[in-house]
Amino acid sequence: RGDGALRELARELDGVELAAIEVPDDACQEALAALDPDLRSSLEAAAAAIERVHRAQLPEPSETRPWPGVTVGRRPVPLTRVGAYVPGGRAAYPSSLLMCAIPARVAGVEELVVCSPPGPDGLPSPVVRAAAAIAGVDRLFALGGAGAVAALAWGTETVPRVDKIVGPGNAWVEEAKLQVARRVAIDCPAGPSEVLVIAGADAAADRIAAEL
Repeated sequence: RGDGALRELARELDGVELAAIEVPDDACQEALAALDPDLRSSLEAAAAAIERVHRAQLPEPSETRPWPGVTVGRRPVPLTRVGAYVPGGRAAYPSSLLMCAIPARVAGVEELVVCSPPGPDGLPSPVVRAAAAIAGVDRLFALGGAGAVAALAWGTETVPRVDKIVGPGNAWVEEAKLQVARRVAIDCPAGPSEVLVIAGADAAADRIAAEL
């Protein structure tokens, strides 16, 4: 049921009445301008590092001629439109946005669409909006959970259908990605994070707990 279903899910699961499903670009630029300068500097440094790494990994076209008149080659062709899911809710993940958006930009994807859950104000987290401005996201939507994945896979009156869905999420998001995988490409079904913290006897216990 398109946008109507997305608004119902926002009321039911996020406890918010969406004034608009799409986040205006001004809201991203304003969030970036208001961001703590140290945090902005860190995000911009991360964005530059991610771009350097992925630009170094760009696939190169190749051709070989095994017999006269026969040419076999490989040619990388960027996708037209990619959708990235950026988790939200109890925490904000600007790093997830950068790690999805910047490789797509480097690859030459024409249009990058991002969905991230709305907060009480009906907008994704300010730091996620700021990261969207840094990464040059084309369109940002205040959508979370399985509904966002479905919207990206099928398209709605407002949300465009994409060629591939990338990005992490909770069990509901991962299951939704698996269910739409025959309709649209996905990155991979991600499992739980595996974290190992090695600490000496003089390490601060609260820092170790925070890392875990």
